[in-house]
Amino acid sequence: MKQALARRRLLASAAAVGAGIVWGGAGRAVAGGRRGPVEQAAVDAEVARLKHGLIELRRDIHRHPEAPGQEQRTAGVVARELRAAGLTVITGVGGHGVVGVLRGSRPGRTVAYRADMDAVPPKDIVGGGPTAAHLCGHDIHTTVAVGVAQVLARLRRRLSGTVVFVFQPAEETLSGARAMIDAGVLQRGGVEEIHALHCGPFPVGQFAVTPGFGMPGQDKAEVTLSGPDASDAARRLAAEVGALATVAMPQAPADLERIVADAQTPDGPLARFVALRAQAQETKVSVSYRCWPQERYMEVREDIRRLATSYAGADVSFPAEPFPAMVCRERDARVLAHHLRRTLGRDAVTELHAAFPPFSGEDFALYLNRIPGTYAFLGVRAPSAPITTSYPHFPDFAPDERAIGVGVRAMAGWIAERTHTAQGLPDGAGRFRPATAQGQGG
Repeated sequence: MKQALARRRLLASAAAVGAGIVWGGAGRAVAGGRRGPVEQAAVDAEVARLKHGLIELRRDIHRHPEAPGQEQRTAGVVARELRAAGLTVITGVGGHGVVGVLRGSRPGRTVAYRADMDAVPPKDIVGGGPTAAHLCGHDIHTTVAVGVAQVLARLRRRLSGTVVFVFQPAEETLSGARAMIDAGVLQRGGVEEIHALHCGPFPVGQFAVTPGFGMPGQDKAEVTLSGPDASDAARRLAAEVGALATVAMPQAPADLERIVADAQTPDGPLARFVALRAQAQETKVSVSYRCWPQERYMEVREDIRRLATSYAGADVSFPAEPFPAMVCRERDARVLAHHLRRTLGRDAVTELHAAFPPFSGEDFALYLNRIPGTYAFLGVRAPSAPITTSYPHFPDFAPDERAIGVGVRAMAGWIAERTHTAQGLPDGAGRFRPATAQGQGG
């Protein structure tokens, strides 16, 4: 704990030194010299003026999906919109990443807001697909982030501190966050905390927070068998490893409805789980799995080794480390929930009591391993719509566009509040150590 805190202080010191290297000096608090934060009524008024343009922006991005690492056009659109709003813009960060910096007119803190820009590659669409498509809502995320930048830019004279907007490539391959962090987006920007949202299968107008939970990491294994019956042995071993799963992959809309309900149930069936796939291909068995809590990865590794070593000559390999889970610290999530209820109404927030969704990862985990922050799910399910229209990666994913205005209202007010005050979020010490493994994102 002391080592983690010392490391956090060292990172904060380095960030302060490097703040002027790329993006210029960050806003700093002046004791007794601040006024109140941007009023929510002012945010709402600007959102009302911008919402039709934002819907058109989302539709434009949606019509031009780009696979992970290929987000050149989307990055260009984002950079154009940010420059038009008056932000300082840097492109080509960690690939096609875009960073927009907005400095308020009042002293304050430096806070980041992250959006992911890539589309779902064909192999990760449920049932497969012919080409990449925006079936995970990243077009919504990107549009909301642009909207937050536009709103706060219009309110710059009342805004405290500095906002660093991080538009990230390659979330679906869990590689974009690492690339942007390595490019110095947090350290050289002097970022003190970071926030994000993701589309989820909740009613439009509602948010879901995950105090103490988040999204699972990922681990993989490969077992190579030898001998004259290696192919038969691989099929048997795949069945044995597959039996380690404690939850089944969803096969029908009713399964998805049950997952959403279970995730909102305290101490429910998803509070601890192993979601696992094992496939035999000739003499090899490929295994991909996600667990909660993430300490279970070591247990599953031992189980896979135990099952594999019962076959003569079996060779088992794993990545250096599992990709880390994204854990939303309880205090952080509850501070966000309080803001959302105050902004949108008490019924606008639900709490998840499990890692959700249990079958995809999120490289936002790597940011939260370094600095405090929050992550919430933005409800995009239209009234009476099938759940598959709001559940990421399904081919009929069709979010309700009214969620864009909801997201901008909530996040613009939240970010303005965070640049104004340091109250509510802990120092982030004791977060899980980051890893470099890659896999499927959310």
